[in-house]
Amino acid sequence: MAITSSDICSAADDLCGFVGFNRKTGKYIVRFSEDSFGMDVAEDSIHPACEFVWAPKSGEVMILSRECLQILAAQNINDRLNLNEALLTYLRRTDLPEITAQRRLK
Repeated sequence: MAITSSDICSAADDLCGFVGFNRKTGKYIVRFSEDSFGMDVAEDSIHPACEFVWAPKSGEVMILSRECLQILAAQNINDRLNLNEALLTYLRRTDLPEITAQRRLK
């Protein structure tokens, strides 16, 4: 079965967990509750995983960022994040441009 850009965008919107930037370590961290980040992650740096992977381009047009998806994939918790085969295929297909889509942040 072929994977379409629509399948990939839907999979990105189904990502679970929260991403925060840990200023002490200079790394992104993933948790599954906003309360579990602790004091070292500023509240304004916590984004749902499904929004973390979309980078603004112009207006309501956004890019599905392979770089941000790779940060999530590096956590090696694909099942908990709901990082499925459509997104993993998108990560592998660097020969194709990143997906751009018109969307509004949740």
